Amino acid sequence: MDITKIQNQLQKFAFDRDWEQFHTPKNLAMALSVEASELVEIFQWLNAEESNSPNQKQTEEINSEVADIAMYLLRFCSVLGIDLEKAIESKLERNAEKYPVNLSKGNAQKYNQRGD
Repeated sequence: MDITKIQNQLQKFAFDRDWEQFHTPKNLAMALSVEASELVEIFQWLNAEESNSPNQKQTEEINSEVADIAMYLLRFCSVLGIDLEKAIESKLERNAEKYPVNLSKGNAQKYNQRGD
């Protein structure tokens, strides 16, 4: 995936429609939250087994919401000048420190809730 290419396409899409004025970090964060909530809504009443095997219609809806989430996230990063790849790499490093394998393997507790 070429993140920069997609961000450029999203910027052009917004520019062509004079939507850049609406793409503030606040608005984009809110839109991102709404799209994530729409993804959650698909799974809301499914049991664990159903959520692991969505039907054709659900899969199409999931794909659409995942795309919306990714596009808003990329647009958000572009507007704020965030290098998404570096942000992810940095967060992975911090998570590895917070959740060492010997304390975290098979344990769903958050790092600050463990009794270590």
